Parts: sequence; structure tokens; C-alpha cells
Amino acid sequence: MSSPAAPEVRDSGPVARPRPGVLRKLAQRPLALVGLVIVVLVVGGALLAPWLTHFGPDEQMFDGLTLSGEPLPPNSTFWLGTDLLGRDLLTRILYGARTSLIIGIVANGIALLIGTLVGVVAGYYRGWLGGVLMRFTDLMMAFPALLLAICLAAVFQPSLWIVALVIALVNWVQTARVMFTQTSSLAEREFIDAERTIGAGSARILFRHILPHLVPTILVWGTLGISTTVLLEATLSYLGIGVQPPTPSWGNIIFENQTYFQAAPWLVFFPGIAILALALAFNLIGDALRDILDPTQRGRS
Repeated sequence: MSSPAAPEVRDSGPVARPRPGVLRKLAQRPLALVGLVIVVLVVGGALLAPWLTHFGPDEQMFDGLTLSGEPLPPNSTFWLGTDLLGRDLLTRILYGARTSLIIGIVANGIALLIGTLVGVVAGYYRGWLGGVLMRFTDLMMAFPALLLAICLAAVFQPSLWIVALVIALVNWVQTARVMFTQTSSLAEREFIDAERTIGAGSARILFRHILPHLVPTILVWGTLGISTTVLLEATLSYLGIGVQPPTPSWGNIIFENQTYFQAAPWLVFFPGIAILALALAFNLIGDALRDILDPTQRGRS
């Protein structure tokens, strides 16, 4: 995933709010439009899963296996075939999209909140408080995210919400570092000094003059972060320490059916394509948002 460069902070007082017509500009970009279409399809499939398929996600069909007990290939009844237990693969992928989206939004939202809070406080107050917060951030960044997530997931009882919390606890550090840099730069601008001179308190400066300038950065990192979260959730579920069966997850679908990789490759291919497509879609949207909200960063990664 390409890391977005931090938008340039201009030395001026007006609030840097996102310009109107962002969705219209996104739709004018072919790659971003592809990303939007994929996201809409995945969200629509997740929400409308009970109406798009008449099978249950855990329903084992009597005719879902061959006479020798092997999964069925894609056919007119089971469009994406069946898994090793005779369950409809399309149904499980649709319901698995719910898991990926819920964890992606919740985990990334928590990570974005923690990272923004730590980065803004450290960047604005600096001194010993900022030093402690950023050294802790550096310490967290020193651990490989996947290894740290595996350790945390092994400590707690895996469930959908626990997995979301674990992913959030390992994904906030990049946001904190970016927010710290942005806030430190803003805190030294003349219009902030002017606010302090007229007696404005820290709360007013933070909420009226600093946080609004950070909105474009938050939007970009929030979008790109979902991509990372979806991939990490799928990895944890594939390793058996993420969302646990029978709750469908794209990662545990691959894990359950990996023994049939050669005999029934569709069991790994279709959920794998779903993971890659959703991650790519949010990357495309995030890159386009970066270019739209801050044209000075266009073409950079």
C-alpha cells in the first residue's frame, strides 16, 4: 500500500476544509471510479446478502457435494461452487464481506481516533508530554504489525470485536506520526501565535484552527487505512487467530478450504480475489482523495 505524503500546511488562518464536489471529482477519475464501483458492489452485496442468495451462510446442502464427498465446481445452482462442507461459496463470501467491512470500519476508526489524539496532543504541547507520547509511538512502530497483532490476538479470546480492537491497537502509530508532524508545523504558524496573543485557550486553538486543517489528512489516511485493515483481518483469520468459524470471513474461508487448493481451486481463488479487490479499491480511492484534497502532492506516493 502506498503511504500518502502529508498534505502541505499553508501559513494562513483560513480553515483548510475539503473543497465541494469531491465525489464528482472522484467520479471523473477512471481508477477512482473503479474503486468506488467495487466498494459499492461489496457494500451492496453485504447489506443485501439475505436477498441475493436463498442459502444460509452455514447451511450444508444435501446436494452440495459430489458422490465422493468433494466440493462442487461453479454451476447453475451454486454460482461459485460449494466448499468442503457442501455450503454455498457465494453465500459465505457475501456474508464474509460483512465481517471485513465491519472490522475495516470499526478498527480503522478506532486507530484513526487514537492516532489523531496522540499526534495532535504531542505536536501541540510538545515538551516532555510530546516526547513521551512520540517515544511510545516509536516503540510501537519498532514491532512488526503482524507479529504484534498475532501476540495480542493470542492473549485475548478471538471474536469479531476483539479482532477489530487488536487491529486498531497496532494500526494507530502511522497516523500518530503524520498528525504529530502536521500539528507541530501548524503550531508554529503566525496565525496560531496571533490566537495565543489575543488570549485564545488551547481548546479553541485545537478545535477551531488546528483540527480543521487536518481534515484532508484524516480523510486520506482513513480511506487508505481500511485497505490495510482488511488485509490484516484476512491474514489473522487465515492464521486461525482472527474471526472464528462458523462466522464467515474471507480469511477463514481460505483457511478452511486450503487443503482442496489443487482439487477445488475456486475455494481459494474467489475469496482471494474479493480480498484483493476491496483492498485495491480503497487504495485507489485514497490516492485520488490525496490528489484532490491537496493537488501539490499529485503523483507522489
